[in-house]
Amino acid sequence: MTATQTADARAQAWRQVGAHLAAHGWNWNGETPRRLSGGFANRNYLITLNGQPHVLRHPPEGDLPPGAHDMAREHRILSRLSKQLPFIPDSLHLCEDRAVLGVPFQILEYRAGLVVRGEDMSELAGRADAPARLSQMMVATLARLHRVNAEEAGLGDLGRPDGFLDRAIAGWAKRGALVARHEAARARIGEIAAWLQGQRFAPRPPTVLHCDFKLDNIILDPETLAPVALVDWDMGTRGDPLFDLATLLSYWVEPNDPPALRALGQMPTRQPGFWTRDQAARHYAELTGCDLTDLPALRVLALFKLGIVFLQLHRQWLDGAVSEAVYEGFEAIGEGILDVAQDATTKL
Repeated sequence: MTATQTADARAQAWRQVGAHLAAHGWNWNGETPRRLSGGFANRNYLITLNGQPHVLRHPPEGDLPPGAHDMAREHRILSRLSKQLPFIPDSLHLCEDRAVLGVPFQILEYRAGLVVRGEDMSELAGRADAPARLSQMMVATLARLHRVNAEEAGLGDLGRPDGFLDRAIAGWAKRGALVARHEAARARIGEIAAWLQGQRFAPRPPTVLHCDFKLDNIILDPETLAPVALVDWDMGTRGDPLFDLATLLSYWVEPNDPPALRALGQMPTRQPGFWTRDQAARHYAELTGCDLTDLPALRVLALFKLGIVFLQLHRQWLDGAVSEAVYEGFEAIGEGILDVAQDATTKL
């Protein structure tokens, strides 16, 4: 397909979106939605509806991993959780008819604010207090999320908390086996999965989980650095709250971490002034009363998942679902993270 044909097809898709939205009471002004920056997977567009800015969000095209990029799940979570927490944007409309855009999509409430992407702290230059404030904000926001009563929020039947960790281990092992191209990586995935399956995790009351909680999924008030919106909920569920904390800490890189973690560049936490992972974990325990005995092993699980996510993203690039050059290096990053996870198992 030529560039002109691709543009024409996209324009036709937007016209179909406009017609669908009009049938549901939304007035689109006809301006082509603008792709918002950030994220490696789901696509977010700024679109003007009924005279106000909104976000149109949809998964990437092409074959997707089982259970990933679930717009229906995200819509359900946001439309309920937004009534419980002020920093959760509402999901206002869900379209599951693939004839409209080719993929499911949803319309989200737009929240303006500051997003700290990767290791770039330039927007906060000169604010010496920013690293510590961001550290505290991330942990406090996660703890606040985990205090939500799922039953009261209408999410009491979300996910399957019983056996959550066992399914997570088995599920990510299966996904890893499907996308790993090198024998060494497949062997590493099997070894880590076997180690995780041998752990005995203490039972904890389930909470609502985000499952990809990190700094660039939080839109901030640029002055106070308070959370304006916690976004990217397509993997949300209920389960062990320490899994969410471990996920956050898998992104929380420190200056002396192995090169594979430093290559992540997902959060600026190795810069001066940010808390260490240990400080963050202890503050979470202070806020929630949660025992952290299982956290080191759960961080192995979070690193296991993260390494496989990067392998999945690389596979999307190989399959042509994405074209950005940055994806080419994700296989090496994913395999490096798996090496870090394997090394961690030898020290626990």
